[in-house]
Amino acid sequence: MSLLTLENVHSYYGRIHALQGISLTVEEGEIVTLIGANGAGKSTTLRTISGLIHPKQGKITMKGKEISHMDPHLIVKAGVGHVPEGRGIFPKLTVKENLEIGAFVVDDPIEVEKRMEYSFELFPRLKERFNQKGGTLSGGEQQMLATARGLMLNPHILMLDEPSMGLSPVLVELIFDIIKQMNEKGTTILLVEQNALMALSIAHRGYVLQTGQIVLTDTAANLKKNDMVKKAYLGIE
Repeated sequence: MSLLTLENVHSYYGRIHALQGISLTVEEGEIVTLIGANGAGKSTTLRTISGLIHPKQGKITMKGKEISHMDPHLIVKAGVGHVPEGRGIFPKLTVKENLEIGAFVVDDPIEVEKRMEYSFELFPRLKERFNQKGGTLSGGEQQMLATARGLMLNPHILMLDEPSMGLSPVLVELIFDIIKQMNEKGTTILLVEQNALMALSIAHRGYVLQTGQIVLTDTAANLKKNDMVKKAYLGIE
């Protein structure tokens, strides 16, 4: 049984048929990436999984339990973490307070502290800015905070939407190195990323989306060698 399964999922924005029969799986311990052009349906897929959009057709299961029409907070409790595009931190709250909000489903303060320390192991820069307001952090630090807040849930799967957006090449390398570390420490990851080369360099498998449909799936290594992927997404003729 796969950790996460989507079967023939159709989602709409009003009359716009955004997802047109998406089927995919994520196995425990994997990094799976979704690649595609802007408007292909990558972010919509994550929003549908996390309950921000309910599918009109199809089924989503998490560890065998259907979550297709559950409220978002219940999907979080089921173990689905979502770090949205644009980071979505609380700018007027401190780093500490942002992280505490990430652990809203945890009642034990000792467990919250333990998870916070784990976040600081991965993101030592956040520890240095413990009492600093989120809005005063750099773009890279805000991405670190958003990711660390997602980890505070200790999710079965963490969905990351465009974690490299707006970051310098040095910070992109750093963020992807940390994503790889998170996975090596046991976090399963579903990654949406415009930088297809970076995504495929750390992923185990990938799906290629075009206009709401999956047109190709393979191992990351094979996708990097695929002629269509190289030309359309990697900038290699």
